[in-house]
Order: sequence, then C-alpha cells, then structure tokens
Amino acid sequence: MILLITTSARGLECAATLKESTGNETHWAENLSQAVARLREQSYSTVVIDQFLLENEPAESDQVLEHLGTAFPVYVNFGVSGMERLVREVRSALHRRKREETQARRSVEQQFRSEMCESLTSMLLSCELAMSVPGVPAPAAEKIRLIDNLARDIRQRLGAA
Repeated sequence: MILLITTSARGLECAATLKESTGNETHWAENLSQAVARLREQSYSTVVIDQFLLENEPAESDQVLEHLGTAFPVYVNFGVSGMERLVREVRSALHRRKREETQARRSVEQQFRSEMCESLTSMLLSCELAMSVPGVPAPAAEKIRLIDNLARDIRQRLGAA
C-alpha cells in the first residue's frame, strides 16, 4: 500500500495514477497531520512525501518520519516533477523495498539455520555421550536413539552437512 502526502490539488489524480501504474492501493493525505493519522492506522510499503511540506513544516515532518515504520520514503518535488517521474520514482522504491525484504529474509533464514544446526549438533553429541554411559537401561537407550534419529532427520532437512 502506498501513502501519498501532498497539498497539491492534483493529489487525488496522482494517487489514482500510482494505483493504476503500480497495482498498489494508494491513499492520499492532504497534509502532514492527516498523514500521521493514516500512518498510525495502517502500515504502508511506500510513503511519497512532497518535499515542500518537509521544508515548510519541519516539526510535523519529524512526526511523519517517526511513524514511517518499515515504509520506504520517496521524496518528490511536485513543483518540478511530472506524473511520469513520480511513477518512476515510486516503482523504483517498491523494487528496492522488495529487494531489501528478500535480503533481510535470507539473512534471518541463514541465521536461523545456523542456530538450529548448532543446537542439533549439541543434541547429537549429548545423545552419543548418553549412550556411552555404562548400564543405560534399555528403555532409556531406545528414547535416546529416537532423539538422535529425530535430530539427524531435522539436520538433514535443514541441509546441514
């Protein structure tokens, strides 16, 4: 979802064009107070901010920036930018955001795999040590082998060596 923040009389038209050209639901905020309210209500993937508002209302601008969350900000000078440039800038921001999300997801996945593999290695070592203790009762040995097999299965699924 995209949030467009501009006092421009063409704001509604810009929002409609962005929705049509990106396929993303687009909301229009006519001022920074309205933008802060919308940002509190919903999360947006991209927030298009009129540079004029940032320069003329610095205190309210800070509130908008505080509430962006994970939204990708796009700063546009509506006085000199046409509709084509606006669409190009937003598409580029959406693409960058998608790429960064993919990279973050991969990083988290790799971290998770690494942590799981460490834990599984610990479990497997503990199972081996428990099985080497003399006089382990047969029912306990069977449970230890079951845990060992499950840990090996999970490690294989994670693609660990």
